[in-house]
Amino acid sequence: MPTILGIESTAHTFGIGIVKDGKIIANLKDTYTTEKGGIIPIEAATHHREIAEDLLQNAIDESKIELNKIDAIAFSQGPGLSPCLIEGLKFAKKLAKELNVPIVPVNHCVAHLEIGKIVGVKDPVMLYASGANTQIIAYASGKYRVFGETLDMGIGNFIDTFARYAGLGFPGGPKIAEFAEKSKNYIELPYSIKGMDVSFSGMLTKLNQLLNQKKASLEDLSFSLQETAFAMLVEAAERAMAHTGKKELLMGGGVGCNKRFQEMCKIMCKERNAEFFCVPPSLLQDNATMIAFTGEIMFKSGIAEKDIDKVDFNPRQRTDDIKISWM
Repeated sequence: MPTILGIESTAHTFGIGIVKDGKIIANLKDTYTTEKGGIIPIEAATHHREIAEDLLQNAIDESKIELNKIDAIAFSQGPGLSPCLIEGLKFAKKLAKELNVPIVPVNHCVAHLEIGKIVGVKDPVMLYASGANTQIIAYASGKYRVFGETLDMGIGNFIDTFARYAGLGFPGGPKIAEFAEKSKNYIELPYSIKGMDVSFSGMLTKLNQLLNQKKASLEDLSFSLQETAFAMLVEAAERAMAHTGKKELLMGGGVGCNKRFQEMCKIMCKERNAEFFCVPPSLLQDNATMIAFTGEIMFKSGIAEKDIDKVDFNPRQRTDDIKISWM
């Protein structure tokens, strides 16, 4: 029964997670935020470096596992912001050398999918909606294939950018969701979907115009943003389910915490006689438990690097770059 310590540092969140034999025994994180403006990668990386040791100690205390009982260190290899990824890599290497254990490089997107096994998902289409990543993913022929994705920006970055224009600070998603709940007045916005690919830049431009011209309230714009953007993603996911013949939809990524988004997915799945799966919010948002969980699966299949100095990060690593040899 291996015990794996996971490190998450792809963007605004630094996390430490510990998993033993598929069971979560620690899941701690600390998130970089701002009162105005968006994420500043160098500042986020500094945040990660400054809180890493304390977070590790807290995770050890929570898990009641001694560090020398850790069998491997898993870390988010990519994709992500380079300054943030570097801090995670450096901390992973430091721990691996101190403990004399191997490193398991984990793809952040794949980890969002693998953690779905905790809620019983078997062979899903995953609607992956996070800050920088928006993809429709499913397993086929030895890889998690990307059947659709954003053509410009991730859904989370799109929402955060509009929130920044509105002076709401970072992260903006939860604040936009609060404003959206106060309105039912839908304003037509550009709806851009091509096959299973989506685009948000046209909608962002229109939202900013309406905001600057004061032709609509922030509540109405937030409501319309969510209804339009989420409908696009649900449509793309439904097409992927029809194309692949799969009967499960798994929500992944921090934007998946949005209740209205989940509601729309449930309605679509019910109409298709399919099942909708969603992990708890603490596992939807960036977290190190999913890194440890996936790292354990890979470690059990013999995927681990003992030569620590050979390991590197990859900020542009794609989901479909990874050969899934453990399935």
